[in-house]
Order: sequence, then C-alpha cells, then structure tokens
Amino acid sequence: MVGGLGVTGQATVAALTSRGHEVVVFDDKPGSVTEVAEQLDVEVLDSTSDEQIKDELREASSVIPSPGMPPHHQLNLLADQAGIPLLSELDLGVYFDDRPLVAITGTNGKTTVTELTTHMLNRSEVRAAAVGNTEVPFISAIDDPAMYELFVVEASSFALQRTQLFRPTSAAWLNLAPDHLDWHGSLDAYALSKSKIWANQQEDDFAIAPHTDEAIEPWVAGVDAQLITFGLNIGDVHCTKSHLVAHGERVIAISDMPLARPHNQLNACAATALALTMDISPHLIAEVLSGFEGLEHRMEPVAEVGGIRFFNDSKATTPHATIAALNGFDKAVLIVGGRNKGLDLSDLIEIAPALVGIVAIGESSSLLVELFDGVVPTVSADSMRDAIR
Repeated sequence: MVGGLGVTGQATVAALTSRGHEVVVFDDKPGSVTEVAEQLDVEVLDSTSDEQIKDELREASSVIPSPGMPPHHQLNLLADQAGIPLLSELDLGVYFDDRPLVAITGTNGKTTVTELTTHMLNRSEVRAAAVGNTEVPFISAIDDPAMYELFVVEASSFALQRTQLFRPTSAAWLNLAPDHLDWHGSLDAYALSKSKIWANQQEDDFAIAPHTDEAIEPWVAGVDAQLITFGLNIGDVHCTKSHLVAHGERVIAISDMPLARPHNQLNACAATALALTMDISPHLIAEVLSGFEGLEHRMEPVAEVGGIRFFNDSKATTPHATIAALNGFDKAVLIVGGRNKGLDLSDLIEIAPALVGIVAIGESSSLLVELFDGVVPTVSADSMRDAIR
C-alpha cells in the first residue's frame, strides 16, 4: 500500500507497478486524486475509514507512506497495529538500485550543498543527479534513461524517519535547530530522524559533520564511518578569513567565492568535504565554488532602490536560518512572519544587534511585535506589498 498520491507517491506507484507489484493507494482526499490514479492505473481507497484501511492492510506486505505523513497519521498507526512494515521511499530506491549515494541532511543548507556537490561531480564528468527533497524523487530517478552513475540525495527528516536500508557512501549532517516539531513531536525525535543518515554506514564510508555543534556531537559518537569535520577556522575542511582549506591545502580564496557570508562558507566546506571523498580534484571544486551564485529565494539579491538593497531569503523558515542569513549584516530591516510551525521564536532576539527595524507580517506578526517590543522598532503590515513601502 502506498500512502498519498503526491509527487513522491506517484513516483513510488510507478516504480512498483513497472516491476510487477500490485498496489493500492490510500489518500486523505481520495476524490482529489481520481484523475492521477486513472493515469497510473491504480486503485485508490474510496474511504478514509479505519475499517476499510484495516481490510486492505490484511492483504498488504508493506506500507510506503508519503514523506509528509507524520508518525501519528492514521495510516501509519494502523499499519503499526497490524504489524505491517512501514518503508521509506528512500529504502525502496535502495532495494531496487545499487548505484552509489551521496546524501545531505540538516535543518538549513541542504539544497545548496546538494546542488554544489552535484555540480562538482558533474564538472568532473561523473553523471550525477540531485534527487530526494527536490523536484525529483529518488525512486523516479533510478529509472531515468540518462543512466546516472551516482545520486546526490537531499534527505529530509521526513524521509529519513523510516529508513532501514538507506546507506550513503558519503553523508553530511550540516546542522540541527528546532524545525518541523509539529510533525516529529519533539526536538529529540527530529534529531533521531536526522541521525539515520549515518545509521547504516560502515567503516569504508564517510560521515561529514560540523566540527563543533553540541546538538549533533552525541550522534557523531556512534558513527561507524570515517569522520570528516568542517567549520569556520576549525575542522578538516574549514574557512579562514582568506581561504577555504581542505586537509591542510588551500582550495580557493574566499574573495573568489561569490557567496562568502559565514553560512555560505559552511555550505561550501561541507560540499567540498563530500566531493573530496568522491575523488574530485581541488581545482574542479574551486571552479564550481567560484561560479556558484546561489539558489532562488536563498539570500537572493532582488533589487537596489535608492541605495537600499533588497534580498529574498524566503526559504529561511526557521529562526536558525534567519540568524545565519543575517550574520555579517548591520543596519538591516527584516521583513519576517508567516505561519509558525510550533517553533520557539525567542531565539530571533539574537539578531537584534544587526537590525534597525522589523516589519512583521502573516499569522505570527503579533508574536513578533511582542517579542521585539522595546528591543528593535517593530511594526506590522498586512501584506508584503505594504511591508516594502
């Protein structure tokens, strides 16, 4: 049984049926996926009742839920009660395909490091594809006619939570800060999911970790793989004020990197560490870093009006990401808000010295106005259009 008929669910169904497996789909809104189900020629349960799910589970050998279905979701609970194995889409891909994997997880920076690492591999003429928590599910990439030699997997905590077989040759855990607590239930559960990126690694694999991160250090202690650390001014791969240095050798001058703020330096270090484990030469790594200008919605320069520069960092959806983005700024005005995911916003006080003002928008605007009261001048706005006026 496949849970959910979104992008990953569709790819999972296609992979299973093309290999001769019988599949039935559960979806929270069965009426909304009728057309897609017809295209895939797959049955969708017409009810979300416990009884119908239990009936179907009697015939099921496994359940592969959507990464978006939390542990307390109805389907997952009923499968557990019935003793039916819950599998990850990542595990299914590993079961069907044995090509090497590089993997990246972390609260922030996953996509940037995934793209950087993929570019480095491709520059060295390794046919690599960025998959996972991207536009391309891993399970669909394994059947791509391009016949990739290697997959670079952006691994979300949702996808990792259920993994049992997933074993990357090289795996980086970038950082950890509270996020998705509404899904995981606690920071400990969130961290446990992240840690599974290293769980199946062996002595000939590589685990990439920040040199000093108190939240990740307890998990590093249990790693069986060869450990490589990264950081600012410290670690096997690190950035000094002048250069990115890997294992004692200079790779690139910081002045030659278009993205050189501290959080981007850390991303560059992590990608470099991963690439070196795949025997990519330092000069090719430097070529990629010197030409990489970032991704959309991640500290993306938007405009300069009247001497004021505007940046779009709308992918920063946690206090940790916002703090990292503002590191190195002063006299900034922060437009911030939206829906809170059950996170403690009080950590944002840390960025107060970098700010001359805050414009709060969205559902959390009142919380932000209260948080910064008497600390940073803060006003609320009804929309982004109002905020930039």
